[in-house]
Amino acid sequence: YLQNQWQQQKQAEMQSRMAALQARIHPHFLFNSMNTIASLIATRPTQAEDAVLDLSELFRASLRTQDRLIPLGEELALSQRYLAIEGLRLGERLTVDWDLDDELARQAIPPLTLQPLVENAIYHGIQPRTEGGTVRIHTYRKRHSVYIEVQNPERPSDSDQARHRGNQVALANIRARLDALFDEQAVPKHSVHDGRYTVTLRLPW
Repeated sequence: YLQNQWQQQKQAEMQSRMAALQARIHPHFLFNSMNTIASLIATRPTQAEDAVLDLSELFRASLRTQDRLIPLGEELALSQRYLAIEGLRLGERLTVDWDLDDELARQAIPPLTLQPLVENAIYHGIQPRTEGGTVRIHTYRKRHSVYIEVQNPERPSDSDQARHRGNQVALANIRARLDALFDEQAVPKHSVHDGRYTVTLRLPW
């Protein structure tokens, strides 16, 4: 009986922690997306309406704090909706390169794990550059691990420290959520090579 009570308490604590960590993401993408939609209403109302629908799906997903894991295919679809909104704002400055393994669509991943990484790629790698750049999302499997990579141009050297801290907060958030679910089986890493910044998530297949 005591062991069962301890397990239930441990599970409740983890769910509470997951919900709190996930909730920290909500305002970040919500406010940025609302600003984009507001700028479109007068000049491109149809696209503004589509953006509202995309945003509603993103927000609906953010409210599903009871879901510990979702299929990777759903997470990718949410990221596509987010990028559609940003594409309206950035226009030709944003190019997205999808290199996905369709067989990984049912891979388990915590909700709203990929979207913050894509958002960071936009705000640290694309927005500060007049010429814009390419965000690349790559998924693949090696043996018993699944890898998800988000790559963007390296942040300009004169980028402000607040943006840098925001990126580190997002990575720390994701690391905490992965640790809560997978312990040491899931590993987030980041690197810079040849002017490209890459975040890699390794998940158990």
